[in-house]
Amino acid sequence: MMILLLDNVLTADELSDITSTLETAEFVDGKTTAGWHAKLVKNNTQLHSKANQSPGLREQIKSALWRHSLFKVAVQPRSIHTLLFSRYEVGMSYGDHVDNAFMGGAYHRSDVSFTVFLNAPTDYEGGELSVELADGVRTYKLDAGSAIAYPSSTIHRVEPVTAGTRLVAVGWVQSLVRDPQKRELLFDLDTARRSLFAKAGKTPEFDLISKSHANLLRQWAE
Repeated sequence: MMILLLDNVLTADELSDITSTLETAEFVDGKTTAGWHAKLVKNNTQLHSKANQSPGLREQIKSALWRHSLFKVAVQPRSIHTLLFSRYEVGMSYGDHVDNAFMGGAYHRSDVSFTVFLNAPTDYEGGELSVELADGVRTYKLDAGSAIAYPSSTIHRVEPVTAGTRLVAVGWVQSLVRDPQKRELLFDLDTARRSLFAKAGKTPEFDLISKSHANLLRQWAE
């Protein structure tokens, strides 16, 4: 099950603009957007969905992800949706939960979850994102402007913040390929053919891998 770490999703100017905008924005109880069972373990605040700043901030995050080549190749996004800006103060956390299968009024499927980190890991203590995988729990706390993407089907949590403030943007992707194992296979094939092309150019072997990649995508895409 592939965990994708994305460096430099946001530029320094974008990061500064987003964080300065959020400083004066209205935040509300995060439970308002949680499912009935997730409300029991969710303790954070979120940018008000009706805030004047919300549409512009959401578009900044979406645009940054759409232009990130690794994100597009690995995730195969059909739509990026249901973006939330979350803030965790001291004592706040988000316990074990799995994301809803569908998000938003249009019922977009959640295949891939992502977190874009908006402040430096040195700005707060605790607050790691923990994801449960078959080989154990992995924890992540990335640099400001970086992001993590992972299958929405996993159980995950945000550890308690013990000092400072954690600020992130979270959202979901409906992928063209809903099966994470198939997405990983397509990513591996694409990585292999790009490496081959860089070393030897357009060879018969490159063409065969490209053919398999295109035909599998054609077969699996929705």
